[in-house]
Formats: sequence, C-alpha cells, structure tokens
Amino acid sequence: MALKKTTVMVDEEDLALIKEAAAREGRPESEYFREAFHVAALRTRRWDDDWDIPRLDFGGPVTDEDIDRAVSDGVADAE
Repeated sequence: MALKKTTVMVDEEDLALIKEAAAREGRPESEYFREAFHVAALRTRRWDDDWDIPRLDFGGPVTDEDIDRAVSDGVADAE
C-alpha cells in the first residue's frame, strides 16, 4: 500500500485522546489516523450491483418475545 502525506485539522481534545492512547498502547499516532481514514473511505463506497441477500421466511412476524425466548433457549443449551 502506497502512503501519501496529507495535513488534517482536528479538534484539540480528539488529538489529545489519540496522543494518550498512542502512548498507552505503544502505537504511533499515525496508525490511528490511517485507521480512521480507512473507515471513512469504506463508508463512502457505493456498489452499482444489487446485493444478493437471501430473504428469510419465518412464517409470520417475529416478535420481541420470540427473540427473547430464542436467546434464552440458546443460552440454556450452551450451559
């Protein structure tokens, strides 16, 4: 991955938090900014194709109680 230098104006409080985290975790501040730029870049992506997301049919609407019961049953089975 080729890197390009840029200048960005940031809020002083945000920068202070990044500096603290970098010192605490032993990472360069630049890694935090590269990660943030990458996340921002991913959020701007758009796809022309329709997504092939399968439609699930549960035979009717799923209620909050149905979800609570399924989670409780799953937890009980895991124990």
